[in-house]
Amino acid sequence: MRTRNWLVAAVFLGGCATAGPTNESMEATAASIRAAEELGAPKVAQASLHLQLAKEQSQHAKQLVAKGDGEEAGFLMMRADADAELAVAIARSSVGNAQAQKAIEKVRTMQTDAP
Repeated sequence: MRTRNWLVAAVFLGGCATAGPTNESMEATAASIRAAEELGAPKVAQASLHLQLAKEQSQHAKQLVAKGDGEEAGFLMMRADADAELAVAIARSSVGNAQAQKAIEKVRTMQTDAP
């Protein structure tokens, strides 16, 4: 029984070691990168940094897949997706802050124009 458990564990770990990023995870990362670009991440310093990191990591992960290093590629693609999602969040926050600032200015204008 003990030998069987070790065999199952070895097969499981061996399978995980060679697994690379799935097509779905690569497509999800690409979609996050596109979303960040559409939300204006290149115009926001912090978002732009994370967007650039996501692009570089995604490209490097694709190169690793081509070389057969699926495990490293999988980890790198996860990092790329996290950076892309962070770029999206920062860009959205920037847009929200800009809208809030416009609303504040509008209220101030209305207050100074009021009798």
